[in-house]
Amino acid sequence: MLTNRIKTVFVSFVILFSITPLFLVAQTFTLRGKVLDADTKIFVDGASVTLKGTAHGMPSTGGGNFKFEKVAKDKYTLNINAEGYTTYEQVVNLRNDLDLGEIFLLKHGAAGTGAAIQHSIRANNIMRLLNERPNFMGGNMIYGLPPQAAEVEGDNYLDIKWNTASLLLYKDQKMLEGYRIRYDISSNSFEMLAPESNQISRLAGLRVQNVVWVDSVYKVPRYFVNGMDFLDEGSPISGFFEVIVDGELPLMRRTMAVFKESNYNEALMIGNQNHQIIKRNIYYYLDEKNVIEVPTKRKQLYLIFGEKAEQMKEYINANALSIREPSALFQIFTYYNAMFPDFKPITTRLVEEN
Repeated sequence: MLTNRIKTVFVSFVILFSITPLFLVAQTFTLRGKVLDADTKIFVDGASVTLKGTAHGMPSTGGGNFKFEKVAKDKYTLNINAEGYTTYEQVVNLRNDLDLGEIFLLKHGAAGTGAAIQHSIRANNIMRLLNERPNFMGGNMIYGLPPQAAEVEGDNYLDIKWNTASLLLYKDQKMLEGYRIRYDISSNSFEMLAPESNQISRLAGLRVQNVVWVDSVYKVPRYFVNGMDFLDEGSPISGFFEVIVDGELPLMRRTMAVFKESNYNEALMIGNQNHQIIKRNIYYYLDEKNVIEVPTKRKQLYLIFGEKAEQMKEYINANALSIREPSALFQIFTYYNAMFPDFKPITTRLVEEN
């Protein structure tokens, strides 16, 4: 069962446009780091290292090192690109001289990348779109007035609230306990507040095997497993699945964050003027290591229950359950798994954020 493997266990989405008056002399700092291959731990020279939206950019040299000098105090998005590797991005809050230490790049085709990236919930294109284009809509000015700036509605967090959690790391099965966390869907990373501290740190999702957090509102535990341990059409998956029902046939949920650009027509004054980040839940069942989307048609759903298909059909019909409703799926899979010995529900209620 999945719960046997779930042990008690930043990249914030930031868009910052700042204008510094010319008469102010900004305090400056140094930012440095070292780029390495995640698998071989060998340095990567020639990687393009930039601070988005600034003139700061250089290749990594002399053993994967980079160093930016005279950088003004601010928040920046560090971007690293190297041929054959996935793009790396990190938000840096520069308040003092800062050494980022070793930064690891994943090769295309490495475990958890390659074909899996195409099935990923990482949406780096969202940040890239908003950083590289003006924050004003296109179109002509009306009577000499510029159009109102488009804003972004919504957020990239699985849960915007801070929840107390325990995280099990892949490396040495190390446990991090007592942290308050938020999970950023688009960057597949965790923002973490250390116990009795307000300092935020970031932890890449690919380092975390399992997460258990206690929902701060519903006061129930929620269990999450890394998609890298499963297969979608034969490839590992980037991102996390929430285990809703464990047992013989687990039910899991994956939350996607999709960027929807403004469709406002200024001439006709119709449409949505702001960009939107829309989150939607997709439900899966687990067949060995394969995650498969739960069918939305009754006949196909009955088939996944094998020899108990007819019994499940009778149960669903007798209770007039709509298989498109998350609460009904929770009830259906709980009923099915309860037919097998040693079944214990991991939660008694379904927490729905969206």
